[in-house]
Formats: sequence, structure tokens, C-alpha cells
Amino acid sequence: MQQDPTFHDSLAAARDGDLRALERVLMRSRQDLRRYAEYHCGINDIEDAVQESLLLISRKLKALRELDAYNSWLFRIVKRECNRLKRATRYLLMQPTDLEEIDGPHYPAPTGLIRDVAQALAALPAHYREIVLLRDLEGHTIGEIAAALSLHPEAAKARLHRARSLARQYLAPQPSLQMQAVAVPR
Repeated sequence: MQQDPTFHDSLAAARDGDLRALERVLMRSRQDLRRYAEYHCGINDIEDAVQESLLLISRKLKALRELDAYNSWLFRIVKRECNRLKRATRYLLMQPTDLEEIDGPHYPAPTGLIRDVAQALAALPAHYREIVLLRDLEGHTIGEIAAALSLHPEAAKARLHRARSLARQYLAPQPSLQMQAVAVPR
């Protein structure tokens, strides 16, 4: 984004405490922040990241020493906010849940597929659950997952494969005890 002279003047005035200039700067920056947040944030976190970034910019603009560094500062703020929101989401998803609390009247069958999948995910060890959530729920690539978890891409693939295999085993129908007794030769 090239800064035009009027924007540069508004930026300088906003840094010096002019509230109208600050409003103009924030309005102009909002579109760039949103575009950048769309690339770095999950779909549900875009607007939150933009709002938090605008609030932080309005508070900290006076501390910006070089006006020419505004654009890179702006994008670092929104990227950091997107990463914070991703960590918060991952933290919430990684918390053990009491399945009875989420099983409410909105579920047509309390023993249905949703409950089974939730129980399968809850039964996975934390490192397997995390990689399944990153790949299958958040849609990250293997490269992104490997970087986030400090793994080699091949190790991330192997861990994902093992996690999915464990989840499939958990979800597979279990033969009844009577059938097992009949099937075992004496």
C-alpha cells in the first residue's frame, strides 16, 4: 500500500492526538487489515482480529516513531492478533469436555454420530487430537502443521495417519460378546 501525502499528513496528525485524523487513518486502514486478516485468520476470527487491531492501533499510534513503518506495523499487529485467536481456539478445543454438558435437546439422537465422533476425539491422546483438529477442522496444510508443531512434514503426516487410524478403530462397530464366543473355536 503506497501512502499518499494526505494519508501521511493524517497519520502525523493522528499521532499528535487529532481525533478526526485518527478516525480517517483507522477507516483507511480497516480495508487493508481485513484483507490481511482474511489470509491469516480463521473465517470466524476475521472481524474480531480487525476490531482488536484497530483498537490497539488507536491506543499505540502515539508510540510509533517512524510514520513510514506504519504499514508493516499495521500488518504485524493483525497477524499477531490472528495467531492469538488461533491459539485461543486450539486451547478451547483441546480442553477435555464433559460430553453430557454438550448433549442437549438440539441433538436428535444422543447416541448419534456427533456424539460418537466427539467421544472418539476425546479418547485420542492430546498430540493426536491436536493434529486431527488442525488438519480436519481448521484445514491447515501439512507444511503449516509441521511448522506449528515443530515437526518434519513426514512426521506430521505419520502422526496424522496414526491419529485417524485410532479414531477409526474407536468408531468401528465392536462385535458383540456372544458373536465372539461363537466365533472362537474350542
